Amino acid sequence: MAVFAARARDWTSRLIELSRREGREQSMAANSIQVAARPSALELDPRETAVIVVDMQQGFVGTGGAWDRMGVDPSNAQATVAPIARVLAASREVGISIVYLTMNLDSHQRPEPGGGPGYWTEERWTRWLAAGEPKQAVNPVGHLPPGVKESDILPELTPEPGEIIVVKPRWTGFYKTDLDAILKDRAITTLVFTGGTTSNCLEATLRDAFFRDYRCLLLADCTWEPIGNRLSRTNYEATLLLVEVTYGWVSESATLVRALSQKPATVDVAHAV
Repeated sequence: MAVFAARARDWTSRLIELSRREGREQSMAANSIQVAARPSALELDPRETAVIVVDMQQGFVGTGGAWDRMGVDPSNAQATVAPIARVLAASREVGISIVYLTMNLDSHQRPEPGGGPGYWTEERWTRWLAAGEPKQAVNPVGHLPPGVKESDILPELTPEPGEIIVVKPRWTGFYKTDLDAILKDRAITTLVFTGGTTSNCLEATLRDAFFRDYRCLLLADCTWEPIGNRLSRTNYEATLLLVEVTYGWVSESATLVRALSQKPATVDVAHAV
């Protein structure tokens, strides 16, 4: 009798799990949208999706910021601000979560984004600048407007109340942060990536997300890359290819916004970041 009782409990548990899985699939089918992308269309549920905004800060993107003063031309980064803003507006309309990743640029110490103390040597720093095709010699005289800090998120992309800002100590947003716990707490399964730099902080975070079983969508016109612009094959193009063939999907901001516009507006408090 004990054996039959155990088997009965096992079958009951399996039926309950199958019922729950079917319910989740039906719910996703009812709430999902389809986004044209490469290598294939991507179906996502806005309630289980978050837009990740990587390092859209004054020090990296702003005129007069740290990169601008070092001779790294921020204009290609600035060109992504408008499409990212449109993605954020459309995402908020349908209840998609927004998470900002930033770096602390105001400690008056050179950040160590690639490793531990001593990693970011002068030789590596100089080589990185050279690969970025400096627009001018290093100009420490330039500065941001009064009251604006290097770490500030650009005003065009200002977070709304309740949206999360995760400060990361390395390129990837998952290293020694609560990012994974924040996403899992909101049952997020799909991440839409914007920001930069494409082959460094964004790619590092996207790879870590892939390894944690998130589905990753990179918006090609919402990411920027100052490194390797003089090369025949750029770092930007390399990352887009890697994502398309291995780590996820690649699309454009207009394509996602158009897909989201066909979804009725919703306010889902349980999934608001």
